[in-house]
Formats: sequence, C-alpha cells, structure tokens
Amino acid sequence: MVSALVIGGTGFIGRHTAEELHDNGYEVTTLSRSTPEREFTDRDAITHISADRTDDAALRDVAHQVEPVIVIDCAAFYPDDVQAVLDVFADVDVYVYVSSGAVYSVQEIPKREDETPLHDCTSEQAADDSMASYGPRKAECDRITTEAAERGIPAMSVRPTVVYGPQPGDSAPLDDAPAWAEDMPGIQTHHDYWIDRINRYDKIVVPGDGTAIWHRVYVEDLARALRVVAEDGEPGEAYNAGDRRVCTLGDVIELIADALDTTIEVIHASRRELGQVGLTPNDFIMYHHPMTEYPHVVDTCKLASLGWDSTFVEAAMERTVEESLASNRDGSTHDPGREAEERLLDAIVG
Repeated sequence: MVSALVIGGTGFIGRHTAEELHDNGYEVTTLSRSTPEREFTDRDAITHISADRTDDAALRDVAHQVEPVIVIDCAAFYPDDVQAVLDVFADVDVYVYVSSGAVYSVQEIPKREDETPLHDCTSEQAADDSMASYGPRKAECDRITTEAAERGIPAMSVRPTVVYGPQPGDSAPLDDAPAWAEDMPGIQTHHDYWIDRINRYDKIVVPGDGTAIWHRVYVEDLARALRVVAEDGEPGEAYNAGDRRVCTLGDVIELIADALDTTIEVIHASRRELGQVGLTPNDFIMYHHPMTEYPHVVDTCKLASLGWDSTFVEAAMERTVEESLASNRDGSTHDPGREAEERLLDAIVG
C-alpha cells in the first residue's frame, strides 16, 4: 500500500481527505496537535500522530516513522509552515498544499490559475496573525510550492473556494489553526445558520435580492480533488476547486428548503431597510466575502481535465442538511439577531 500523510488530518477537510485516501487503497496517517476523541468511522486502518507541525524535530520524527510517499497539507496558514514541511519531506513523491481562492488579487470572473494575479506578501504579512493578511499569506505559500517544484520537489497546490458539507466525527472546522481563524467564514458551519433559520421559521430575511455569489465546493469533492491532484497533477501547478454549478445565496436557500422538504417565505431587505433595525447586509453569512462585495467565481477546467467532477448540488446539500440537523450546531455564531429580524419583518410585511 502507498503511504499517505495528511497534515491537519483531524480537521474538517483533513478528515474527509484521510477517508478519501483510505477508501482508495492508501495507508493513511494523520498528523495534528489534537487527538481525535473518536476513531475514523469504520476505518481502523487510519492511524494518528499527535505533534506540532511547527516543531521541525517532531516533523523529522514523523517523516522517519511514516516514510510517506504522499503528503497532503491541510493546515498550513503561514509561509514558514509550508517551507518547513517541504524541507523535511523533500524526498516524497508528491506534496499537495491546500491553498485558497483568497490568493487572487484581482476581482474578475472567473479567476484562472495561470492568468489571474496573486496577492503580493510582505515580510510583515507573512508573519501577521490576522485575517487581513490571509490571502497574501496563502499566496506566498503557493509561490513557495511552485519554487519547490522548480527545484525538483513534486509539489502542487489546490485552491478551494468556500467549503461546505457534513462534518465527520469530532473534527473541528479548522484543525491546527491560529485563534483568528475561528471567526473565519467559509468552512461548513456557514450553512448551519441558514439551515437552522429555514428549519425553524416560515419567514426569513435575506439581504439584497438574493443574487450574492460565493462560489462553493462540497468537501467530499475537495477531498477527491486532493487525491486526484496527488495522483495525476503536474508539479508546480495550481488547481482551483469549486462546484460545477455556481449558486447564488437565493439558490442555496432554495436548495436547503428542498432538502428539508419545506417551503419558506423569503423577505428581501435593502441596505436601507436593514439599517433601520441596526443591521447591514454583511451581518448575514454568505452575503458576500467580508473583504469584498465582488462575486467570487473560479475556473475549474484545469482540475476537470484530470478527470475530476463535482457532486450535484442537490445531493450535496441533502447530505449537508442531514448532518447539520443531527449535530448540535445551529449557526448561532453567525446569527445577526432574530429579534432585529422580527422587527424588520413586522415593518416590511406587517
């Protein structure tokens, strides 16, 4: 069996990736600071090592213990993170870095891997621990990955858009992430708010006209993309990952309602109307990325050329809704306040 190491393998993306690799015949080891409270479901062959990825000596011990052929890095947030792993695992057959669609510095539709410019990254941004530098830091990680390939290390990147889907086991949204990342939208819990609202109420407030666009990617498809790139990708290349169908916020709400087998009355509210009750459009998760109001859409043709395809969004949302309802999550961390919404509903519809 081919040995694969998933760094950040107890997190949301990492657990799905570990299971995807195992189900396709790999001998899988996961690495993270945290120890999973529960084993991978029906996957006893997946082993776990608890270690700090920022400790070079610990990384060398892991490299010696596991001797991986493939390394998939799901938890690199700083350029030094990527450089350290590439130094320690320079002899692996494949290194795949999980990047982000946030690397792009130009707002255009769609964003293309080999055409759309990336953010620059200053030395201050490279070490910064705030969300403001997230895109530049991830872009610098991409450049380090590309430079490694030029030196003969078979390294490549996958750039996911907003990730959603069922959360397996006891995974955390962002395993081994810095504190600022806990407030970062775009990892599965951003759907929990809308699922909870649509499940509990017959009327909901939606900012604007419902056409706000965040390109998304179903987490199981992302895990498959990481495996496909590891198997068939070209060193030095980057691959966007996103659903084949780009959904508006209105589409997402309709998909959730269909998955719940319910109907919902959507009350659209303008910025002025929201302001009357102390709200703004960006108080509603998935309205737009908090750093831009430009639609975020990426081209996925390069990934598709490797034989990858995405799950139909209807099936993906059914699985997402089912798991969300079975969990204890209600999206309250993204709740703009139902009391304010009720006042707005009274003002608009009486």
